[in-house]
Amino acid sequence: MIQGKLDPDDVGAMEWNVRSFMPDVIGDLKELIKIPSVAFPGYPGEPVLRMAAATVELLRRYGLSAARLLDIPGGYPLVYANLPAPPGAPTVLFYAHYDVVPAQREDGWDTEPWTPVIREDGRLYGRGAADNKSGIVTIAAAIRALSGTCPVGIKVVIEGEEETVGHLESFASTHPELFVCNMFIITDMGKVMAGEPVLNTTLRGEASLIVTVRSLARAIHSGVFGGPAPDALIALIRMLATLHDERGDVAVAGLSSTLWSGAEYPEGLYRHLSGLLDGVDTIGTGTIGSRLWSKPSVTAIGIDAPAVRDAKNILIPQASAKISMRMTPGADPDHEIRLLADHLQAVAPWNVKVEISDAGGSAGFICPTGGHGYELAKKVMELVYQRPVSETGAGGSIPLMNVLHEIVPDAEFVLWGCEDHEHSQIHGANESVNLGELERMIISQALLLQKLGIPPA
Repeated sequence: MIQGKLDPDDVGAMEWNVRSFMPDVIGDLKELIKIPSVAFPGYPGEPVLRMAAATVELLRRYGLSAARLLDIPGGYPLVYANLPAPPGAPTVLFYAHYDVVPAQREDGWDTEPWTPVIREDGRLYGRGAADNKSGIVTIAAAIRALSGTCPVGIKVVIEGEEETVGHLESFASTHPELFVCNMFIITDMGKVMAGEPVLNTTLRGEASLIVTVRSLARAIHSGVFGGPAPDALIALIRMLATLHDERGDVAVAGLSSTLWSGAEYPEGLYRHLSGLLDGVDTIGTGTIGSRLWSKPSVTAIGIDAPAVRDAKNILIPQASAKISMRMTPGADPDHEIRLLADHLQAVAPWNVKVEISDAGGSAGFICPTGGHGYELAKKVMELVYQRPVSETGAGGSIPLMNVLHEIVPDAEFVLWGCEDHEHSQIHGANESVNLGELERMIISQALLLQKLGIPPA
C-alpha cells in the first residue's frame, strides 16, 4: 500500500516551492525560540502553555485547520492534528516535542538563549533551534508545501514533556486510536554533520538511579576521629570507580552488549566533535559506533557532597550520586537496572550502608526497516542530498517509540531530523540549526508525503 516512484525533476520542483516560503519558516522558528518552554519541575508553566498554543496556531496557518490541544492527565497538553486519508491512501503520523531544556546566558552562551540570532555561518542560534522546534516547523512546512492537496492522511503528535518526566506513554496506551497509522515519522533525530543524509535505525535505552552511602551518625572532626572511621564520600568514590575497568569498558557484570554493524563513526571526527582535549584517550573497546550506539555506558551525572567553597575539616557522614546508564537497544531496562544496583551494593567497602532510590528507565528501540515506506524515504533523501544514505544508531532515548510500536505493530518508522552533532550543541550552550539542513528536511518530508500517496502500480 505504501510505495511510489521519484525522479530528479520532482526534487527540483519541490525545492523551488519550499524556497519560496522559507523566509516565513525561519521567521516562525524564531518566534518559537523566543518562548522559554522549559517543562522541568519548578519552572513556570505559562511559557510551556504559550508554546503549546503557538504550535497549534502554526499548524493551522500552514494547512492543518483541525490542530488542537488535548489534555494529558498530570502533564502539559498534547498538540494533536488529524487530516483523514483519501480513500485507499496511507496515514502518516508525525512526532516532535515543543518543550526544551533550561538555558541561561551564564551557561556559556555567546548571546541570549531566548533571542534567536542568525550568524554568518548560516545557522540560527537559540535554545530549541534544533531540539526540537526545528522538528515542529519542518512538519508544518511539509504540509504547506503540498498546497492543501495532501495525498495521504496526516496525524501530528507534538508533546510538551519529552525532556522531563512525561505522561504521553500512558496516554497513548489508553488512547491507541489516536495513534493508528501506516508510518511514523519521528523528527527529533539528526546526523553527525549537516548535509549528510542519515536515517537512524536504533536508539539506546536510558536508566538512572541514586545511590546514597552512609557511614556515620553525624559529621565529626577529621583530626579527632579521622583514621579508623570511614568517610562516606570516600566510600562512594571507591564504588563509582568500579563501574569501569582499566580500559574504560563498563564493568557491571551481565549487562547486555552488542556489536554495531551499520555505518561507522570515524574516531578522528568523534574526537573533534566531542571536544576531547589533546592527549586524552577515548575509553572502552570496539568501534566508536559500537561504543556510542550498541554497548552500554555509565556516567555519574551528579554528586551530593560538600562543595569545595564550603569544605570543613570533617568526616562526611553521607554522600549520594545520580548514575545514568545508556543501554543496548532491545535490552530489558528493569533487568539492567537491577544489575547496576546489585553491583553497587556488592562493591560497597567497609560495610557502609547503601540505599538505592529513584531507579527507573526506558527501553531502547530497534527500528523496523526494509518496508516500502522506509525504502522510499531512503530514495527521497538520496535525491535531495545527492549522496548515499547512511544508517546509524543514536545514543539518546525516546521512550515513546516502543509504545507506538506496540500500539501499531505493523507500522513503519522513519527517524530523521535537522540536528547535527558537529554544531547543533543540543542541551548545551549556543544551540543552533543549520538553515540549509532545515530546508533539506522540509523538502524531504514533503516529497515523501507526495510519493506515499501514489497507488501501487
